[in-house]
Amino acid sequence: MIHEDCETSEQRRPKIQVRRVYKNIIVIPARYHSSRFPGKPLALINGKSLLERVWSIAKLVTGIDEVYIATNDTRIESHAIGFSAKVIMTDDCDNGTERVFQAISALPVKPEVILNVQGDAVLTPPWVIQSLIDAMLCHPRLAIVTPATRITRDEYFAMQANKSKGEVGGTMVVCDKAHNALYFSKNMIPYLREANGDWLPLYRHIGLYAYRYTALKKYIGLAATPLEKIEGLEQLRALENGIPIRLVFVDYRGRTHASIDSPHDITRVEAIIGKEGELVSF
Repeated sequence: MIHEDCETSEQRRPKIQVRRVYKNIIVIPARYHSSRFPGKPLALINGKSLLERVWSIAKLVTGIDEVYIATNDTRIESHAIGFSAKVIMTDDCDNGTERVFQAISALPVKPEVILNVQGDAVLTPPWVIQSLIDAMLCHPRLAIVTPATRITRDEYFAMQANKSKGEVGGTMVVCDKAHNALYFSKNMIPYLREANGDWLPLYRHIGLYAYRYTALKKYIGLAATPLEKIEGLEQLRALENGIPIRLVFVDYRGRTHASIDSPHDITRVEAIIGKEGELVSF
């Protein structure tokens, strides 16, 4: 069980020059082509791109030796270098996890812990990412760790109503007593037969992951699984193959959870930042 008070304080180039061994790294996968929002990593929010915002948040995390941006697009590469980010070029990839692993494969020395931070997670507080590296450093036997946040009964029903209108955003997760994930779903789980009581085990998954290198390598070598294909959730491949995923429960401390999925989300996120303030100083 993970205790919340546990603390620890370029197309692809064939050779990446590294002067020292990086044991714990963050990789931000970024692709230019998106069916819903082409060029999304370069879109501006209050004058700063999504990519720079996520990179700036990742740079605040302690216990991390380096933050890389992984992409196959020279426009993203050029932009990232412009704000002093380190970039690893990859080939075309089917998903962000594959891109992260391909980026790591270009490093001459493989890290022990890899954090996959999605390039559109512009409102993810740094302490949420921090919780993952802290868990991995405190518990060396964990293979994969991901965060979840508890939601209220009202938030549960609001998500349920949105999904009934055809929205697919938001993933729920259920776990065992040791906080190991049992299942992730785009449907609302668990089903609330009785919605009474002050405490309900309702957890919304946050799409960030920390992996041991060995676990990520094993995962990448596995074929897509039936439940993964049905739900469209990559993490189910791990569960279907018996690779445990430990949940870390996090608190947004009053901040709003949101990501960028389409151009109209920009205005909504700018409004949230205007109300709650920036997570980083630019």
